[in-house]
Amino acid sequence: MQRILIVEDEPAIADNIAYVLETEGFEVVRCATGGEASEALAADNIALIVLDVGLPDCSGFDLCKEIRKTSAVPIIFLTARSDEIDRVVGLEIGGDDYMPKPFSPRELAARVKAVLRRTQSETGSTGESPAQPPLALDPHKMIVHYFGTPLDLSRYEFRILEVLMRRPGWVYSRDKLMELVWESPEASMDRTVDTHIKTIRAKLREVRPDIEPIKTHRGVGYSLRDSW
Repeated sequence: MQRILIVEDEPAIADNIAYVLETEGFEVVRCATGGEASEALAADNIALIVLDVGLPDCSGFDLCKEIRKTSAVPIIFLTARSDEIDRVVGLEIGGDDYMPKPFSPRELAARVKAVLRRTQSETGSTGESPAQPPLALDPHKMIVHYFGTPLDLSRYEFRILEVLMRRPGWVYSRDKLMELVWESPEASMDRTVDTHIKTIRAKLREVRPDIEPIKTHRGVGYSLRDSW
């Protein structure tokens, strides 16, 4: 799990950010001051920092300057100020993105993932072994591994996951899933798909209760998340 450092002295804001990032599969470290943030950055393997500009013991801009002396960790600034000059300063001193308050925690989570994707693609190969995808399928053995754990799936549960994994993010209707998975889809009811999705989700949660890989699109169908 990638570890995100939240440096925010307002508990309600920090709570909202932490909640949405944890639901997206990140591990969260929280600090309320610049001093605590420096200690956490030195002690933990931090993938990205969400940094409030107005901290009680220092300016987030000053903290960013100190961090940039020794680290290239991505930084997203949060601030109650929306002046263009603040945004420019934040980016010029080494920030990777900037969000004025109030903001949507979901949008912030999307920006966190976008910044991580961008910075990881820019740094390229690190020489380490490539990470295994969260979901890995072996069609010959009819086994799906979830974070390295083999799932005990029925034939139809395996086929549903196989279909969803072919196109992450693609929304499949219940009718389309029945057509692709069942030998006699006309003999099945659309609620059969719902029942199988429910059992698949239960088995996925046994491995990682903090992540929901299958998304429900109300009135339409289901999709597999396309980013982790």
